[in-house]
Amino acid sequence: MMNRKAILYRASAGAIAALALAGCGSLVPSPSAPAPGRASGVSQASTPPPIDRSSTRLASAPRGWRDDGPQASCLADLGETGARFDPLPDTYAGPGCHKLGTVRLSALSGDDGVFGVTNLGPVKCGMAKAFSDWARFGVDRAARQILGSPLMRIETMGSYACRNVAGTNRRSAHARAEAIDVSGFVLEDGRRIVLASDWNGGTAAEREFLRIVHRSACKRFGTVLGPEYNAAHRDHFHLEGTGPRFCR
Repeated sequence: MMNRKAILYRASAGAIAALALAGCGSLVPSPSAPAPGRASGVSQASTPPPIDRSSTRLASAPRGWRDDGPQASCLADLGETGARFDPLPDTYAGPGCHKLGTVRLSALSGDDGVFGVTNLGPVKCGMAKAFSDWARFGVDRAARQILGSPLMRIETMGSYACRNVAGTNRRSAHARAEAIDVSGFVLEDGRRIVLASDWNGGTAAEREFLRIVHRSACKRFGTVLGPEYNAAHRDHFHLEGTGPRFCR
């Protein structure tokens, strides 16, 4: 059992590598056997060797991070999932806008290989863990079973933004780096499935896939808003926090 107070923050060329997985839903497709010789969405040749956790200790953590307590525990959980990420320093941008205990995800792990994520900025560590779990169990597995191809990349509209909820004076969860907007998915066979056009206009299998990953997100995140919520979300899933459930 890994001692959570002995986490590796290993600064090598300014990057801290860890490994992370992803989320599941009401209908969780069963994992399928990988095809021989399958290439992952991120070249497996570039996959770093396994981390030797037996000698881990805090080497060079960003400002605000500690080598014990809930922050370290979250990093340990995220690292065990298989994601690649860098812990980020704590910063304040204005009233209600901050990045505290955040990471920058660069890649996520599936059952068989690694896949990428685009346009993603700082994300609260716990949110990053839920996102990586959803990506593995709720998206990659659904893509394999329903569409017959593994996931290669998740496309997002970003995460952190110092702004209010549209039409209100209340800060958005994006202002705390606790939300991610997902706009589409790219498969290894080259298909690109985007909410703007495929939620209603895609093939029957593509529409089913998008609804399955939406329902699976509702099992992982506190608030999930999609195309059927309102016009502002017609082209993306808004994934927010891990608290009380609200799914539309």
